[in-house]
Parts: sequence; C-alpha cells; structure tokens
Amino acid sequence: MAAAMESDARVVVITGASGGIGAALARRLGRDGDRLVLAARRARELEETASAVGGGPERIRTVVTDVTRRQEVERLRDAALDAFGRIDVWVNNAGRGISRPVLELTDDDLDDMMTVNVKSALYGMQAVAPHFIARGRGHLVNISSFLSRIPVAPQRSAYSAAKAALNSLTTSLRMDLRRMAPAVRVTLVMPGVVDTEFVRNAGGPGASPAGGPPPATRIGGTPVLPQTADEVADVIARILALPVAEVYTNPVQAALVQRYFANIEAFEAAAG
Repeated sequence: MAAAMESDARVVVITGASGGIGAALARRLGRDGDRLVLAARRARELEETASAVGGGPERIRTVVTDVTRRQEVERLRDAALDAFGRIDVWVNNAGRGISRPVLELTDDDLDDMMTVNVKSALYGMQAVAPHFIARGRGHLVNISSFLSRIPVAPQRSAYSAAKAALNSLTTSLRMDLRRMAPAVRVTLVMPGVVDTEFVRNAGGPGASPAGGPPPATRIGGTPVLPQTADEVADVIARILALPVAEVYTNPVQAALVQRYFANIEAFEAAAG
C-alpha cells in the first residue's frame, strides 16, 4: 500500500460499475491513468469491466457490493483505503428504474426506487465524506437523471421522484460541506436518454419495444437524440478535471429546463 500511496494518480470509487455509465466511466478513467475501485452486485460483469479497463491490482480493484446495505458500502470504502491509502473521487452511480404510472405504484415499487436510487447514494455520501473532510479535499459525484428536473415521462414516476430526492440531498450536502470543507466538491450529473441496459429493456418514452437502441424522443416538442454511455462518461471525466455544481450531459437539456419552468403547463401539453 505504501507504494500505491506515493502515486499521484487519482483514486476513484465507482458504484454500479458492472455496466452502462459506470462501466463506460471506468474505461474512460482507466485510459486517463486513474486507479479504480469498482463496485457492483454482479461479480462476473464487474470482472468483465475490470478486464476491459486493464491493469493489475496496483491500478484496479473490484469489490462485489450491494449498495442498498450500509455496511457493504462502508466495506467498499474500507477496501479502497486498504488498497490505495486514500480516496480522491467517489461516484454514486448505482441505480435502477421501473416504468409504472403514479396510480399503479405499490408500496414496494416506491420503497425499491427510494432504496436503490436514494438511500444507496446516501450511504456512499456518509461513508466517504468524513474521509474527504479529514483530508480537506475530495470530489463526490452523484449520478441523477434529467427526469429529476423535468419529470415529463409519467411511466417513470417513482424513478423520477427518487432522483429528485437525490438532487435535494446533493444540494444540501454541497452547502454543508462548503462551510466545513470548502475544497471538497460535490457534483450532480443529470443524463438524459442514454443507450444503456435499463433504457433498452424498460417501457415508456425513450425505450425501444424490441429492446434495441433507443430512438430519438421528443421532450416538450423538441427532438432529443439519445447519448451513448461513453459520451456521458466523457462529460463526467471533464467535470472531474473542472468541477461544477451541476451538469446536464446533453447540450439541449439546459434550454429545455428553462422552457419548462418558464411555462410548465405549455411544456407539459407539448410533452403529452
């Protein structure tokens, strides 16, 4: 571990690294020379991601983790510290969605969305923040969704609500840390439609009935092309170099948000 601690390469923890955005981010940061600690529940897929990144144990570690269990997230933190001596970046990327309108939601549906998309990120924030505060620096990244800001896909109701809750927690933490540890950065990332396993298999707007690549979708009357996971990973890599409070990964999203809040009824009518 002493040799690893001497390296200037960043140490980055990524949850949900077995596929989608998490795996793409691992590949991108691996090319940048970062040391990675990758976490997910699916052991085989996690190892496939690590193999795609390349490098031995001095550069990459995998930790099978159920992020819905606080003790496993704390174990992930400890494994990263044991391996590399510090953590520079923690990316809360793990998440899951369902497609079900509000009036059909069950208690289990909502509980599941809050546990996977909110509580898991809270566990990550609470696990790594004390380490960042003690070091006086660090970068926490929470992966949310464009639907958290403009929830105009009714089939994704509980998912959108959970991601909106994540947005609020992220902002509150950023304000707290600004007072306690100004050099610790907190960033909220909001992708739109991304060609990942979830979008390919879920119903509703932005999904392909055949399970193929998602088609272009219209949001508030504006056509929006899906992004690849690699494109989203490039955006995240940029904000790790030049931190910001929030970022939309698709260039058209910021303008759509302005239109939405300028006239919500008109925007929803166009979206419906």
